[in-house]
Amino acid sequence: MTAITETFRPPAAGPGDLPMAAGISQPPSGFDRLVDRSTRGFAWTFAAGTIVLLSFIVYEIGLASIPAVKHHGLSLITSGSWDVNKEYFGLRWPILGTIYSSVIALLIAGVFGVAIAVFLSQNFIPRRMEIVFKNIVELLAAIPSVVYGLWGIFVVIPLLRPPANALASHLGGWFPFLSGRLSGPGMLPAALVLAIMVLPTISAISYDSLISVNPKIKEAAYGLGATRWEAILKVILPTASTGIFGSIILGFGRAMGETMALAMLLGNVNHFSVSLLSPGNTLAALIANDFPEAAPAELDVLLFAGMTLLAITLLVNVLGALVIQFANRGRGGR
Repeated sequence: MTAITETFRPPAAGPGDLPMAAGISQPPSGFDRLVDRSTRGFAWTFAAGTIVLLSFIVYEIGLASIPAVKHHGLSLITSGSWDVNKEYFGLRWPILGTIYSSVIALLIAGVFGVAIAVFLSQNFIPRRMEIVFKNIVELLAAIPSVVYGLWGIFVVIPLLRPPANALASHLGGWFPFLSGRLSGPGMLPAALVLAIMVLPTISAISYDSLISVNPKIKEAAYGLGATRWEAILKVILPTASTGIFGSIILGFGRAMGETMALAMLLGNVNHFSVSLLSPGNTLAALIANDFPEAAPAELDVLLFAGMTLLAITLLVNVLGALVIQFANRGRGGR
C-alpha cells in the first residue's frame, strides 16, 4: 500500500513554478488598484463630458432659435416659400432636399462600399494589393469638401450632362426621376459626389466587420458544401450585418451634414423635385450660403435650420442604434 501511495504521489513543484503560483494568488497591489480606478474615472469623465457637450450644443442652438419659432410657428417646417425681403421663411424644400440627396448617395455608396469591403476582406487579391487598395479608399476621406465641389463642377457635371440628357429625352416621359434636363448643377452630380465622400466611412467599417467574423464559420459553411459566394452572401455578410448597418447609419449622418460640396453642386434653388436632373437645396447648404449676410430675422431662422438638421441627424443615429440593438437581441446577444 505504501508503495502504491508513493507511486501515485504528485510531483513536488519545481523552483520555477513557485513564483507563478505566488503571482497568481497574490492580490493586486495598491498601484494597480490606483491605475484601475484612475482609468475607470477618466473613461466615465470623458463619456459624461461628451453627453454634457452635446446637451450644451443642443441647448444653445435651441435657445437661439426660439425667436424664430415664436414669430413664424410651424410654418418654418410646413412652408416652402423663402423671401428675405418679405420675411417669408420656409424650410420644407431644404429638409426634403437634405433627406433625398442623402438617401440617393447612401444607396450608391452602400452598394459600392460593401462590395469594396467584400473584395478586400475575402482574399480576392494578394495581401499587399489589399493594403494598397484599402489605403487608397481611405485616402478619399482626406480630400477637402471644396475640392470635391470643384471636381464635381469641372469634371462630373460635364461627363454626366450628355448621357443624362439623352436618357431624359427617351425616358423622361415615363420616369419622373429623369424628367427635365441637366444643364448645370443638379441632384444627380451632387448625390454622386456625396456618395464618393461617404464611401470611405462605409467601406472601412464594413471591412472591419467582415474580417472580425470567426474564420471557423466560413470553414463550417465550406464543410457543408457551400460555394465561395454562397458562404459570403449567406453566411459571412449576415454575420457581419450589424456592423455593416452601423456603417451605413454613420454614412447617412455624414451625408446629411455635408455642406460645401452640395452648396457648389446642388444649385441652391428653393425647390424640390424627385427628378435627379433638377437643382435643389439642403439645410447645410442653405446655412452656408445665407449665414454670412443674414439679417437678424433671417439669422434666427438659420439657427432653427441648424437645430432641425441636428435633430434629424440625432434621430437617424438613435433609430440606427435601436435597430442594431434589436438585431443583436434577436441573435441572442446582449
